[in-house]
Amino acid sequence: MVKVTSTEQALKGVLNKGQTAPKKASKTPGFYPAEDVKFPLKRAAVAKNPTKLRASITPGTILILLAGHFKGKRVVFLRQLESGLLLVCGPYGVNGVPIKRVNQCYVIATSQKVDVAGVDTAKFNDAYFKKPAKVRSKKSEEDFFQGEEEKKELPASYIEDNKALDAKLGPVIDKVPYLKGYMATKFTLRSGDKPHEMKF
Repeated sequence: MVKVTSTEQALKGVLNKGQTAPKKASKTPGFYPAEDVKFPLKRAAVAKNPTKLRASITPGTILILLAGHFKGKRVVFLRQLESGLLLVCGPYGVNGVPIKRVNQCYVIATSQKVDVAGVDTAKFNDAYFKKPAKVRSKKSEEDFFQGEEEKKELPASYIEDNKALDAKLGPVIDKVPYLKGYMATKFTLRSGDKPHEMKF
C-alpha cells in the first residue's frame, strides 16, 4: 500500500478542476557572462550631408594653417573634396607646402586671393591621398638592433603633380607685388598681439 499525502490529494483536486500545477522555481545559472562581452547597439541611420564650406573660403583664398606639420604656413585653397576636407597647396616652390588635405576648422581665411581658374584639380580626390595598407611582419632580435629604417621615398607621380601646380600658381603669385614674400613668411603671434582684433 502506497500512502497518499494530503498535499498530493490537494494537487489532484486542483488539476481535476482544469487548473495547472504551480511551476517550480528556476535554478540559478551556473555561468555568468563576463563584463566585457560586447553587444550590438541599435544605431539610427546617419544622414551623409556634405560639410558646409565657410563663406569666407572660396577658390583662390589664401589660408593660414593652425595645426599639423606645416602650422603657421600660408597656403592657397583650390577646392573642397567630397569628404569635406579642403584641397590646398603652398605651392611647394614658394614655402615648401605640397598638395594636401586639411580640415577647415584648422585654418584662418585671409582677405587675400589669387586666380586659380587655370589650375586643373580633377585628378585630386580623397582616394589620391590614401596611404597603402601596412603589412605587419614579426621582427627578430637582429632586425631590432639593426638601427633606423630607411626613409621612404615619395612616389614620382606625387612629385610631378606638385611641380605642375608650381608651374601654374608660381606666375600668378609673382604678378602680385610682395605676395611671394608674404606666402613664404610664417605666421606667428608676439606678446601684445590681439588675434580677436586682427584683420586677416
